[in-house]
Amino acid sequence: MSHEQSDQERVESRADLLPEEAAVGSDDPQAQADAILAESDIREDRDVAPDTVLEHRTSDQTVTPIEPPD
Repeated sequence: MSHEQSDQERVESRADLLPEEAAVGSDDPQAQADAILAESDIREDRDVAPDTVLEHRTSDQTVTPIEPPD
C-alpha cells in the first residue's frame, strides 16, 4: 500500500489512547480502536456523491481562529 496504511497499522496507531480516553481507561484499546475506525469508515462512505473528492486533513492544517478584539 503506497498512500494508505494497512488496517492493522491504522488500528495500532489509533489504539494509543487520547488523553480523554486515557483518563477513563480502556479494557481493550485494540478492540476500541477497531470499532472506532470501522464506524468512521462507514460514515465516510455514506451519502457521498460519486464524483466527490474527500480531503483528509490533520488538525495542524486547520484555520487559526480569529480572536475578538478587546
